Amino acid sequence: MPLKLTSTAFAHNGEIPRRHTCQGEDVSVPLVWSGAPAGTRSFVLIVDDPDAPDPGAPKMTWVHWVLYNIPATATGLKEAIKAGELPPGTCQGLNDWKRAGYGGPCPPIGRHRYFHKLYALDTVLPAMEIPAKAELEQAIKGHVLEKSELVGTYQKA
Repeated sequence: MPLKLTSTAFAHNGEIPRRHTCQGEDVSVPLVWSGAPAGTRSFVLIVDDPDAPDPGAPKMTWVHWVLYNIPATATGLKEAIKAGELPPGTCQGLNDWKRAGYGGPCPPIGRHRYFHKLYALDTVLPAMEIPAKAELEQAIKGHVLEKSELVGTYQKA
């Protein structure tokens, strides 16, 4: 069974509810995963938007959430999870608001896609000082056993 990432808040390629955006409560979506490959020692979660600032003329990928060293025993993250409620050992990276933690969709124009990417790793990463996405992607090279993606969309009303 392949690694599968889902949410009870939205279907793959479906709309992310307003509650999880800057127009709502800006709380994280609930995530559930299954099918971790044998040898998984930890997970990494990266949520980003490749359509920034305008889907018609994207110029950058905006990072919304970075988590690493999620324990191999974890099977999901509850809705509106706070730093102190993350599975033991989980570390946070830096989002593009220059802070650790979740930052929900807040597209300036058009409908954007939000990629929730879960990586199963064959290692537990060394502690890093709140790494940015690029630093984390470099650290996981050669350690990814499998990857799963869940895409949600959002457009401001």
